[in-house]
Amino acid sequence: MNHIKVLFFATVRDKVGTGLLELDLEPGATVRQLKESIAGRFPATREVMEYCLAAVNHEYCADDAEIPAGAEIAFFPPVSGGS
Repeated sequence: MNHIKVLFFATVRDKVGTGLLELDLEPGATVRQLKESIAGRFPATREVMEYCLAAVNHEYCADDAEIPAGAEIAFFPPVSGGS
């Protein structure tokens, strides 16, 4: 198992109820699989997780990116605003 840290920001943090989770993933797990796991564990996040940007070890990545052991993954929900 790969131990990772998952950081949540803005509305995702509110829906999860914390800014940080520590999880164990199967080796070879992808960002997409992690998103699906989080949505299953926290159903209120299901819609927003689909559109979140992910950063693995401080670098933005695609959903098909493999998560390395000991990684820190951050999820940023879409934002809007301006005038």
